[in-house]
Amino acid sequence: MAKIILRQVEQSIFIGTDSNNHSVVIGKTHDQPPVWVGMKPSELLLTAAAACSAFDVVEILTKQRQPYRDLVVICSGEQLPEPPSTYTHIHLHYQVHGAVDPAKLERAIQLSMKKYCSVITTFRPDTPVTCDFEILP
Repeated sequence: MAKIILRQVEQSIFIGTDSNNHSVVIGKTHDQPPVWVGMKPSELLLTAAAACSAFDVVEILTKQRQPYRDLVVICSGEQLPEPPSTYTHIHLHYQVHGAVDPAKLERAIQLSMKKYCSVITTFRPDTPVTCDFEILP
């Protein structure tokens, strides 16, 4: 079972620590307007989705012996305007640098999205998750 620890360090600033003792700052000041000094909790979800899928795609491309040099995943999410500001759609855009076979990249992304990435599959079926990619030199 996964477990994290969230510790309050100031009124609205927290430190989240994972099971491997890695930490992330989450929160904002009470200034007017507030200043985000750490990640927004809702954007941690997008970060988790992008990271989870990126790990899968990198592993699959490596097994396929695809000559990529770099991978960037841009994850965006549309939220309802009123609390609890639920995500209504999430989109992942993969940018891969190198001479990668588009069909193999497409397969790697689809395997991640539909089979391996636990974060993305957790969003489904309630929140649509889409993706696209581009191959750059």
